[in-house]
Amino acid sequence: MTDRIRITLAQLNPTLGDLEGNAAKARSAWAQGRDAGADYVVLPEMFITGYQTQDLVLKAGFTDAAVAQVEALARDCAEGPALGIGTPFRSEGKLYNAYFVLHGGKIVARVLKHDLPHKQLFDEMRLFDAGPVSGPYVVGGVRIGSPICEDAWWPEVAETLEESGAEILVVPNGSPYHRNKLDLRMGHMVARVVENRLPLVYLNSVGGQDDQIYDGASFVLNPGADGGADKVVQLPPFDEVIEHVDFTRTDRGWRAAPGRMDSQPDEWEQDYRAMMTGLRDYLRKNGFRKVLLGMSGGIDSALVATIACDAIGPENVRCVMLPSEYTSQASLDDAADCAGRLGARLDTVMIDGARDAVSDALAHLMEGTKPDTTEENIQSRLRGLMLMAISNKFGEMLLTTGNKSEVAVGYATIYGDMAGGYNPIKDLYKTRVFETCRWRNQNHRGWMMGRTGEVIPPRIISKPPSAELRPDQKDSDSLPPYDVLDAILFGLVEEDLSLKELVARGFDIETVKKVEKLLYQSEWKRYQAAPGPRISTKAFWLDRRYPLVNRWRDEL
Repeated sequence: MTDRIRITLAQLNPTLGDLEGNAAKARSAWAQGRDAGADYVVLPEMFITGYQTQDLVLKAGFTDAAVAQVEALARDCAEGPALGIGTPFRSEGKLYNAYFVLHGGKIVARVLKHDLPHKQLFDEMRLFDAGPVSGPYVVGGVRIGSPICEDAWWPEVAETLEESGAEILVVPNGSPYHRNKLDLRMGHMVARVVENRLPLVYLNSVGGQDDQIYDGASFVLNPGADGGADKVVQLPPFDEVIEHVDFTRTDRGWRAAPGRMDSQPDEWEQDYRAMMTGLRDYLRKNGFRKVLLGMSGGIDSALVATIACDAIGPENVRCVMLPSEYTSQASLDDAADCAGRLGARLDTVMIDGARDAVSDALAHLMEGTKPDTTEENIQSRLRGLMLMAISNKFGEMLLTTGNKSEVAVGYATIYGDMAGGYNPIKDLYKTRVFETCRWRNQNHRGWMMGRTGEVIPPRIISKPPSAELRPDQKDSDSLPPYDVLDAILFGLVEEDLSLKELVARGFDIETVKKVEKLLYQSEWKRYQAAPGPRISTKAFWLDRRYPLVNRWRDEL
């Protein structure tokens, strides 16, 4: 009877659609496990394709190519440990989210995902068929059960595996990040351990895919002596890690040996890491090495520039100041100060001449009208035009800089400052922008490629925000104070509260109605907005899907 098994956890970063590249990562992890004497090397859910595939998985050629790569892995990894890897799988007219176990040159087990997530950003019920509850498979003489991600969030699958003889649970995941997600996962996994009295391996992917960020933070739990659960292994968030975990048979069943225990940073650091990772991977996986952004001298562009420098290095970041007659000397000074502290390039392009040319071209149509936001937005759209020209000429991806508060209420110019390929702070409310800037000035980590120290000038953080599209303009001219605005938006967006509930919290009736109106009227803008990393449970895109045409308004 086997009394020991070593399982290698490969917490890695796949690239969606790079089947050969992902297979190469799997081979490398398997080889490291083999060299370490492992019996079983495990990779995350849907690793061979990357995750989430969305509708790409409906193409039969894509799914067949993924399975072919897995079959090639089985042949290549014949002499050594078993290998577990996630893949889509078609059979008898049905499509499954599957987990294949390879050993001895063959596919020795197929586990089919049973519980398909269909809330928040997930839509697996639309794409996949639910598989039957699979039984355990044998590796190294040990019966292992593998609930796939969502299968482990509910009791049924794990309970069936325990009843059918599973001795260890290995859970492959593609679980995207949101703030405080580890605590949520841990609660569900502890419940499975308590219910079934089996040790559990939770293995998650890392890396960015579109708006989703996978944070790893894999862990191992043992049943606790007092009926609870003991965490004996904790891997770091966001890092690629290959770790070997030893299990031993005891008189109480299989138990994992205590191992690596990485601390988990607070939510401010994790949010920052998620935004930076999202940008870094979005650029790398789309073939970009450099970025540019409009540097206004304000706090949002300062934070985006800082995240970009940390993601790809200051030498790969171009900041562009595009002043007009309304741009204050303080903004010019602050932009130069921030770029200098960051070590990023700063260019200046004047927009006055171009603005005057456009105004002259439109004069015969605008005659008799009074200047309003139309003329203000011409400035913003000219800036977008010039930034996109630089982007096209030099192959640098243009970053947009609108925070979640502005994105929510449409306080941005479509085809102007909304122009660009990615927005690192899209899911960060303005009040959190301020605090994140303070956090970054006080902290530097080894995963940051930017400079240490106070990289965002304190004056940028303390001065009143302004778009500077007209004389003496302030954001507060058009919007409630950001602490009020963000609290109302959080209630409307994250909590789906009614107006009555918000007024009951003490908010002014007219202010609440105004914010709700702005939120609904801006759906069409958000539909055309650049993607950005999801760090909350209600990011604008897959988490919150509203109609563009909507005449309904809540009533008090």
